[in-house]
Amino acid sequence: MSWLFGLNKGQPEAPSGLPVPPPPPPPPSGGSSGGGDKPKDKWSNFDPTGLERAAQAAKELDKSRHAKEALDLARMQEQTVQLEHQSKMKEYEAAVEQLKGDQIRIQAEERRKTLNEETKQHQARAQYQDKLARQRYEDQMRQQQALNEENLRKQEESVQKQEAMRKATIEHEMELRHKNELLRIEAESKARARVERENADIIREQIRLKAAEHRQTVLESIKTAGAVFGEGFRAFVSDWDKVTATVAGLTLLAVGVYSARNATAVAGRYIEARLGKPSLVRETSRFTVGEKLFLYKPQDALEGVVLSPSLEERVRDVAIATRNTRQNKGLYRNILMYGPPGTGKTLFAKKLAMHSGMDYAIMTGGDVAPMGRDGVTAMHKVFDWANTSRRGLLLFVDEADAFLRKRATEKISEDLRATLNAFLYRTGEQSNKFMLVLASNQPEQFDWAINDRIDEIVNFALPGPEERERLVRLYFDKYVLEPATGGRQRMKLAQFDYGKKCSEIAKRTEGMSGREISKLGVAWQVCCLKSVLIHQVVYKKKKKKCCTSKCSKTFIIFMKVINMWNTRVLLHLLKGSSIFFRGWCPDRGYDRCSG
Repeated sequence: MSWLFGLNKGQPEAPSGLPVPPPPPPPPSGGSSGGGDKPKDKWSNFDPTGLERAAQAAKELDKSRHAKEALDLARMQEQTVQLEHQSKMKEYEAAVEQLKGDQIRIQAEERRKTLNEETKQHQARAQYQDKLARQRYEDQMRQQQALNEENLRKQEESVQKQEAMRKATIEHEMELRHKNELLRIEAESKARARVERENADIIREQIRLKAAEHRQTVLESIKTAGAVFGEGFRAFVSDWDKVTATVAGLTLLAVGVYSARNATAVAGRYIEARLGKPSLVRETSRFTVGEKLFLYKPQDALEGVVLSPSLEERVRDVAIATRNTRQNKGLYRNILMYGPPGTGKTLFAKKLAMHSGMDYAIMTGGDVAPMGRDGVTAMHKVFDWANTSRRGLLLFVDEADAFLRKRATEKISEDLRATLNAFLYRTGEQSNKFMLVLASNQPEQFDWAINDRIDEIVNFALPGPEERERLVRLYFDKYVLEPATGGRQRMKLAQFDYGKKCSEIAKRTEGMSGREISKLGVAWQVCCLKSVLIHQVVYKKKKKKCCTSKCSKTFIIFMKVINMWNTRVLLHLLKGSSIFFRGWCPDRGYDRCSG
C-alpha cells in the first residue's frame, strides 16, 4: 500500500476504474513559522498530510465496488516482487557457487602447475646429479687408466732393468768362462809341448818303426796279389773253353745293352705320345688320382657360374648338346667365346667338360710365339695327344687371338705362320675325339680360316645388377661367412643385414667383372684374417689383465698401419658399408675390439 503514501514512483498505475484521489491541500500559511519562538521536538517536522490522504483514499476505496480487486492486484504485485527478489537471490547463489567452482578449478590448475614445476625441478636436479655422477665416474676411470698405465710402465721398466741385469750377468759369466777356457788351453798346450820336447827321441823312434812295418806289409801284399793273378791268368789262357765262353758272354752282354737302350727309347717315345702332357698344355684333367680310384660323376655345367638368364639358357643348351654328342659318339662342334676378361669363359669351359664327361686341357695363345721353330712340332703333339683320349677331350685355347691372327694384314713371323698353318691343318675337319673351344677378347683379329672352323659363337658380357648381387652374395658366403662359422680362426662378424649390404655393394660395383668381385671377396677375407692375427699378437703378451680401451686403441693403430693399401683400393666400394670384423679376447672370452 505504499502508493497510498505518495511513494509509488516506478510502480504500475492504478486501474482506470478506481477513483483518483484529490490532490493534497496546500499547507496552511504561517503554520510552521508562527511558532518560531517555541522549542522544537521530534514531531515538529512530521507531515500528517500523507496520513490524511491515505485515510481519505481508504474511505473512498471501501466505498468503491472495485476495492477487492485492487487489494488482490496489490497482493499479486507484492508476490511478483517477492518472486523476482527470490530469483535474484537464486541467481546470486548460483553465481556464488560458480565463483566457488572457478576458484576451485583455478586452485587445481595452480596446484597442477606447481606440481609440474616441482617435477621439472626434480628432473633437472636428477639430471644434474646424474651428470655429476658420470663425470665423477669418468674421472675415476681416467685416473684408474692413468694408474694402470703408470703401473704397466713401471712393470715394463722393472722387467727391462731385470733383463739388463740378467744379460750383464750372463755376459760377465761368459767372459769369465772364456778367460778360464783360454787359460786352461794355454796351460794344456804348454804342458803338451813340454812333454813332447822331453819325449822327442822316443816319438821319432816309434814313427820309424811304424813306417818300416807298414812298408813291409805293403810289399808282401803286392807280391801275394801278383802271384795269385799271374797263376789265374796262366790257367785262363791255357784253357781254350774258358776263353771262348768269356768272349761269347761279353758279346751277348753288349748286344743286350744296345737292344735295351733302343727299346727303352722307343717305349719312352710311345708313352710320351700316348700319356705325356704336351708342353703347350698348362692344365688338364687327364690321369688324375680321382679318375683312377673313383667313378666319374658328371656335374652341372652352371654350378658356381653366374650368368644372365638369356646367356645361361644358351650355354645350358650347348652343354646338353655336347653331352648328348659324347654319349652318341658324334662329331663335336667348335665354340668361340668372346667378351671382357674375368666374365667366366674359362670356368664355363671346365664345367662344360665335367658336365659332358670329357677331359679338358687348357693352353694359352701367348705360349706359341716364343717357341719359334718348335711351335709346329708342339702343335702336332697337342693334337696327337688329344686324339688319344678315350673319353674325349675339350681343348680350351685362352687368348687365342695371340697366334690366330690374320695372315694377310697382320705382320707375323714365319715360324708363327707355320704354327698357324699346322693348327688349321689339324682342325680342318670336325672330330669325335676332341672339341675345340676358343676364348678371345678381340675376335675381330682372327684369320678368316679360323672363323670358318667355328660352329657357334657365345658372347660373355659383364654381369648386370642382378648377376652382380648374386656374385657378391656367393663370394661373401664363400670367403667371409663360411670361414667365420667353420674355420679354425676365432673371428666374428658384426650383426647387420647381410642381404641389404650385399645389394648396396652390388650397386657400387657397376662395370666390374666376376673375377674382380671375387678378388674383392678375397680382400674381405684377408682383412678379417689380419685382424684375427693382430689380436692374437696383441693379447698374447697381456694374459694377466685385459684392458678394453687399451686393446681397442692398439688394434685401431695396427689396422690403420696394415690396412692402408686395402683402404686405398676398396674405399670407393666399401664407403658407408658396415662390414666389421671383431676380434677375440682370450681373457674374457668375447670380442671387445672392432675394426
